[in-house]
Amino acid sequence: MIPLLAIAVAQTGSGRRLCAPLLLAVLGASTLPASAAGCEARSGPDRSTVVELYTSEGCSSCPPADRWLSSLRSTNNGPQPLLALAFHVSYWDRLGWADRFASPVYSERQRSVVAAQGGRVVYTPQVIVNGIDWRGWPRLPKAGAAPVDVELSRDGSSVTARIAGRPGGAGMPMQLSGYWVVLEDGHHTDVRAGENAGASLRHDHVVRAYQPVGNWPADREQHWQWRLPEIPDAGRGAATTRRVAFVVTDPTTQRPLQALALAC
Repeated sequence: MIPLLAIAVAQTGSGRRLCAPLLLAVLGASTLPASAAGCEARSGPDRSTVVELYTSEGCSSCPPADRWLSSLRSTNNGPQPLLALAFHVSYWDRLGWADRFASPVYSERQRSVVAAQGGRVVYTPQVIVNGIDWRGWPRLPKAGAAPVDVELSRDGSSVTARIAGRPGGAGMPMQLSGYWVVLEDGHHTDVRAGENAGASLRHDHVVRAYQPVGNWPADREQHWQWRLPEIPDAGRGAATTRRVAFVVTDPTTQRPLQALALAC
């Protein structure tokens, strides 16, 4: 059973509405199959910029942020490696329109990431860049050199991550942590109720599955294996592409240290 949510709504100086959940419930992530085999990727020397958008189809301020996130191209290498993630939160669902991509797990993650930086207010649309509340979007900062290397390989429905720290890597904590995500692009929703009633929304980089992993010593090479979960069909506009990614984080600050995605 999901406990009732209390929503605090505030108005910013810029006119953006901020809504904050006072109580969240956590549900288990769903699971999903995969079909690709013989696929692998390696991170480059630069740290990937990790952009997390906390959004909802029920929030009238969110479509511009959704469109901006769709314009971003996730890349593992190049002048600015980037991983974009759209976490659809659930605390708007009781206000007229239930977001089919929303999960209380993503709402709880938003609160956890903000709290790790000493913050107390979450809102939508909220952009977190490299673990920091970032109100300067669409401009993005560069993340600098990566203290860890990541390799991903996939064999059928099994994906393996190998993480190794770089000797003398700057900003390396004593321990590391991380999480898996499955992302989908190309979703469309015709919203029929709530603040966005009548709007046709496009969604890319949508997080459909999220699985944290435990901490491990930073001076030890680590391997994590994940059997890709089965994701229920979201309906009303099928995704055109799907990716799996692994993000290495500092367990204390929750800031990303490196991220890598597989598009196969």
